[in-house]
Amino acid sequence: MAMGFVERSTIYFNFPGEENTDFVLALAKKRAEELSIRDVVVASTRGLTGVKASEVFRGYNLVVVTHCTGFREPGHQELMEENRRIIEANGGKICTGTHAFMNIERAIRGKFGTAYPAEIMAQTLRLFCEGMKVAVEIAAMAADAGLIPVDRDVISIAGTGRGADTAIVLQPANSFRIFDMVIKEIIAKPRLK
Repeated sequence: MAMGFVERSTIYFNFPGEENTDFVLALAKKRAEELSIRDVVVASTRGLTGVKASEVFRGYNLVVVTHCTGFREPGHQELMEENRRIIEANGGKICTGTHAFMNIERAIRGKFGTAYPAEIMAQTLRLFCEGMKVAVEIAAMAADAGLIPVDRDVISIAGTGRGADTAIVLQPANSFRIFDMVIKEIIAKPRLK
C-alpha cells in the first residue's frame, strides 16, 4: 500500500558559520518561491545578515530579529544603526524583544545553578544545530510581536554565531503556544556544531 509523502532535498554544510550565508539565503528564496511563502524571519545581531536578507527578500514580509537590548551589556543594542536604516529602506521590519528561550531562565540558572524547561528545550533543539534553536526562537518572537502570521507557513533563517547556516519551513506559534509550532522542512543546516 502506497503512503502519501513528499520528497525534498536538504543541504548539509560541512561546517557552520557565516561563509554559508549567501547560499542559505539563495536556498531559502528558492524554497519560498516554490511554496509561495511570502513571510521570512531572519536572525541578525549586528545587522549584516539582515541587510543581505533585505536585498534577497525585497518585496516579502521580511522580519529581522535582533538580540534584545542589553544582551551583551546593559542598555546597549548591537544592531548597527546604518544596517537598521538599510533593512528598513529595503522594506524589512526589525523585531527586538525578549528572547523566547533565554532571559528569565538564564537569570535563574546564573543565580541558582540549575536549568528549567525552556533551557532544556533550547538545548534539545541545539542537538540539530545552534541555528535550529535560533530559527524556532525567532519565529516565536516575531509571532509574539505580531509581525508574522501563525496560520500559514513561514521560512526562518538563523546561524551559528554570525551569518546564516540554517533555514527551515515552519508554521509558527506564539511563545506561550510554542508546542503548536510545526517544523515542516529543513532547507539547510550544518552537519557539525
